[in-house]
Amino acid sequence: MAILPIKFISIIGLTSDLDKVVKICGESQAFHPDEVTSFYSNTKGFVPFSEKSPYARYLQDIKYSAEIANIKLDLVDTSKFKEKDNDIFKYVDFFSNRIESLITEKASLEKEQDECNRLINESSHFVGKNLDVGRITKCKFVKSRFGRLPIESYNKLDNYKDNPYVLFFPCSKDNTHYWGVYFAPIDDKEKIDRIFSGLYFERVRMSSYDGTPEEYIEKLKSRLQEIKKEIEALNEKINNFWKDEKEKCLMYYTKLEELNTYHSLLNYVLVNNKSFVLVGWVSDGEMSKLQEKLDTVSSVEYSVDDGSSQIKKSPPVKLRNNVLSRPYEFYVNMYGTPCYNEIDPTSFVAITYTILFGIMFGDLGQGIIISIAGWLMWKLKKMPVGKILIPCGIMGAVFGLVYGSVFGFEHLLDPLYKSIGFNEKPVEVMGTSAKMIIFTAIGIGIFLLIVAMFLNIYSSFKRRDFEGAIFGSSGIAGLVFYVSVVAGLVCQLVLNIKILNIAYVLGLIVLPLILIFLREPLGKLAEGKKDWQPEKWSEYCMQSFFEMIEILLSYVTNTMSFLRVGAFVFVHAGMMLVVFTLAELLGGVGYILVLILGNALVMVLEALLVSIQVLRLEYYELFNRFYIGSGRAYNPIRVERNTIS
Repeated sequence: MAILPIKFISIIGLTSDLDKVVKICGESQAFHPDEVTSFYSNTKGFVPFSEKSPYARYLQDIKYSAEIANIKLDLVDTSKFKEKDNDIFKYVDFFSNRIESLITEKASLEKEQDECNRLINESSHFVGKNLDVGRITKCKFVKSRFGRLPIESYNKLDNYKDNPYVLFFPCSKDNTHYWGVYFAPIDDKEKIDRIFSGLYFERVRMSSYDGTPEEYIEKLKSRLQEIKKEIEALNEKINNFWKDEKEKCLMYYTKLEELNTYHSLLNYVLVNNKSFVLVGWVSDGEMSKLQEKLDTVSSVEYSVDDGSSQIKKSPPVKLRNNVLSRPYEFYVNMYGTPCYNEIDPTSFVAITYTILFGIMFGDLGQGIIISIAGWLMWKLKKMPVGKILIPCGIMGAVFGLVYGSVFGFEHLLDPLYKSIGFNEKPVEVMGTSAKMIIFTAIGIGIFLLIVAMFLNIYSSFKRRDFEGAIFGSSGIAGLVFYVSVVAGLVCQLVLNIKILNIAYVLGLIVLPLILIFLREPLGKLAEGKKDWQPEKWSEYCMQSFFEMIEILLSYVTNTMSFLRVGAFVFVHAGMMLVVFTLAELLGGVGYILVLILGNALVMVLEALLVSIQVLRLEYYELFNRFYIGSGRAYNPIRVERNTIS
């Protein structure tokens, strides 16, 4: 568990060389920019370099064109790309105009296609009546209105018997409407239209008709075939155009992405007249390469410092973990990125989380299933938690061997144990081993809390926090107190060793508590500060008194929280006992179904609960003891070589 060394670099030069510097820093893929004002207190006369990216519009154009043409854009190697900005802009205009022209033409055809389908659907309601719609709509003294009338409104037409012109002639019917026509004399047209409008009549325009609906539909279908061929021809044009331009387009697109990304560095630049200042962070392994490139720019001067000398500026953090522990960075970063001068807890989390999950889950068959499910979650959905479930499931299977549990069957592995010399399985969860499980859970908690305190002592000394390292509740004083209390109680109550005498209590229990009580002034003294005394001792003592109560309670609650480790061992066995009881009540096929569904339910529910509970132990019981997590991640300006659609 390590944090990679990082370097701070301050670059000063002439604005005429700014583009070169930005390009060098960007192409390094390792430059993490920072605010100049955070490092230089006197920046009078310097102003931000405000210039809108000239590449943003063209990048947006090429992405939009690709999107509407359903084209995927991949980032490719541009090491041999030599085109200038104007050439890039001209090509993007050419590509975008051509694609958008073809897509616009295609969209127009698709709109006409939709209109034809709509007209065919509407016209189909008037088929079979041998209506010459063209002649009907051309009548001078009688106006026709084709459309549809709700069934409820059609039934209300009896209310208009006194008006001989309020007549509706249905041609067809669907679930909600009658489709047909009504006629109105030219003089009463407006009155009749108002009546039918009040009956929610929806008109279908028939002005384009010439002949019967059957003839009109045939014309529309013929046009649909023509449209289909035209759309296919356009698709072929688009595909051929992309085939011809793909390699070139991807090259220009990638270069635009790079240039636009590198241009964002200018947001961090301060300029004064003809000079500029740019600061940032570079990983130790990449610094020499960056320096070599910067040395080629004559006007540039730079200074380099170790990240450890810039702790107050919060150097960004890049974690370095092995393949097994790397997935657990997901949980660590959820809590907070480690500071540059503290330890990376990823490996600690990887070990403790996996083991605790295995102890609490403990089933050979279900553990294997969980591991497979985690692999699928990562492989198919790239879910970070999937990679964590793989080792956790395996560990659950390992402890399933210890408990003798296979999909809830508690004695399926008895022949295996006897073949290797055991009379019975190692741990009988619901029997003789219950008390041992409880004490083991508490023992695990005590051990992990002690480890957390050791980590805090090391991390505090690394940060030069002498108060926390020596006098803190998780420092040397707290460690001595906690270990002494635990050892004293175990020896006195369990081993019957009488060690709780006056010297033991005063030297190993009372004295550490006094040091914790006085941690602030003692810490300042250890750091050589002159103002080590509190402003008012009375206020300090009152505040520290209540803090001591909280600290003492935290030792107890943190330790007792680990009882949940043992509790979930019983929960698993208990839930599976319920499943088997229900299965036996049904019998036959029902027995098998209940076992399958019960195992599935228990697996999902318990995997979720155990994951949350172990994470809670990590965050609240352990991290609170040694981990700050107020750092920031190392995010250099770079173009990720992945696929962008």
